Amino acid sequence: MYRLLIAAATALVVTSQASAQVRIKDITDVSGARGNQLFGFGLVVGLDGTGSRSTFTQQIAVDMLQRMGTTTQIFSQLPAESVLRSTSISAVMVTAELGPFARKGGKVDVTVSAIDDARSLQGGTLIFTPLRGADGNVYALAQGPLSIGGFSVTVGGGGVQKNHVNVGRIPSGGLIEKEAPGELVRDGKATLLLKDPDFNTARLIAKTINERYPGTASAADPGAVVLCQPTDLTKSATQLIAEVGLLEVRPDIPARIVINERTGTIVAGEHVALSPTAVAHGNLYIGVSINPLVSQPAPFSGGVTTVVPRVQVASSEQQARLVPLPKSTTVSDVARTMNALGVTPRDLIAIFQAMKKAGALHAELIIE
Repeated sequence: MYRLLIAAATALVVTSQASAQVRIKDITDVSGARGNQLFGFGLVVGLDGTGSRSTFTQQIAVDMLQRMGTTTQIFSQLPAESVLRSTSISAVMVTAELGPFARKGGKVDVTVSAIDDARSLQGGTLIFTPLRGADGNVYALAQGPLSIGGFSVTVGGGGVQKNHVNVGRIPSGGLIEKEAPGELVRDGKATLLLKDPDFNTARLIAKTINERYPGTASAADPGAVVLCQPTDLTKSATQLIAEVGLLEVRPDIPARIVINERTGTIVAGEHVALSPTAVAHGNLYIGVSINPLVSQPAPFSGGVTTVVPRVQVASSEQQARLVPLPKSTTVSDVARTMNALGVTPRDLIAIFQAMKKAGALHAELIIE
């Protein structure tokens, strides 16, 4: 008899009680300094028999060859030299991100994803593919051998595969042909955008900047701090933004608990607190047993005796205790209180959700 006890091997992660000083550049972005998404449609060649067998992909290859001046056609029933029937090609979507202030002649990384029935892009090479932006203009050209970071091997009826083999990357495989300049300063002002908008954090950023450059910054809203170049400062806007980015502030982090139910990971922020409450939670035990069953054939039936496994599943719940919890004011107190219950992080997920509904948990729950 075999028994399977399903338990969670997870972790409760808590932050320190004191928020760290961070640079302004690490918690803000400069308005106008944004990236641009590029995409294109291309063809990967050189696959070792793992390419697509669809007529769609074959026709794309034919059209591409015709644009290059090579006459060919596709007929699966016509065994002739002029017919293209290749398993070494795959139709792919090509994507890249053009960073802010990227210059003509620079290079970007390229991601290649198969859109047909190709089994693997291993060993393939992307041929000349224009990459366009949302406005339809070509900003980069992609080409080069793929790196998929894995492999797929098939022998007979079995095989082995590591990682996802239908998506690959070409490091520095996109050549920038057109620039997408950003606009840092508008009407003599630059704007810092908070990555995590907060009223108090925006106020602290403006206060820190004004202590160094008086009358320079003002908090427009929880997500933006506006910079004006001081009249007595002979620095360019780029220099001012660079020096402001190095100033350090202590951001005001809201009370928040992030829960990943897939991995059982719980991350609790600094300001998480509990009100006096009581918790009862029983651990669920699931047991699986396999008992062999001998199947005897009928006389003169020509059958053979067979041992058939019979699977039985049973579950039981341990006796729950009602445990009173004192008022907690710091995340360390919360962790200490939860550990005193002797529950697993999987149980903590259910407990935190129930506490939130009961109004005893004073924090935002984010479930991923």
